Amino acid sequence: MPLYKDFSDDVATILIWQFDENEVLNPDVLLETENQHKILDYHPHKIAEVLMVRKMLKSVLPDHKILYKEGGEPYLFPNDYEISVSHSFPMAGLAISKNKIGIDIEKRKDKIKNIRHKFVLHENGFIDDAQEVDFLTAIWCVKESLYKIHHSKHWSLKKHYDVLPFQLQEQLSVKCRVYDDDNEDFYTAKIFFFDNYCFAVVD
Repeated sequence: MPLYKDFSDDVATILIWQFDENEVLNPDVLLETENQHKILDYHPHKIAEVLMVRKMLKSVLPDHKILYKEGGEPYLFPNDYEISVSHSFPMAGLAISKNKIGIDIEKRKDKIKNIRHKFVLHENGFIDDAQEVDFLTAIWCVKESLYKIHHSKHWSLKKHYDVLPFQLQEQLSVKCRVYDDDNEDFYTAKIFFFDNYCFAVVD
């Protein structure tokens, strides 16, 4: 099986899978009956991402399945673990934990500079423009991961999610927060750079 990275620890199982065109990904075997209709119009890469996540799940919790809440948020059934899912073809990630957890994986792309203004606010003060793409990709991954465990339809990544200053390294931990006019909650995010990808975990 093409398991690409394993970031599991004592608290969570965190896996990244890499697509292999020679691997059998049979939706009739891997995909839940409740979700068969969802993939009818999907691009082949999107179908592969969905099925890779299911293959990872079956390697860890073979009797569980992934279902979706009304807003599209995935959850496990039986509902005895928390999960988070992310994909950036040809990679797909799955995290399983007893606690709330959020993950995000993104490929390093220069075009992220075009949307900097949409998700960066306080972080402008420490971004080194000589390494702009790596900083922006890391910040995006952390905020997306935060959103998955602490979100509201009224919040924006720019105005309500904040990543505190950090220096780029291959692997690091950063402080981050979710806030509004009345409250703020702090978290620690782990960031990993490998090949041409950035991967973040918030739990």
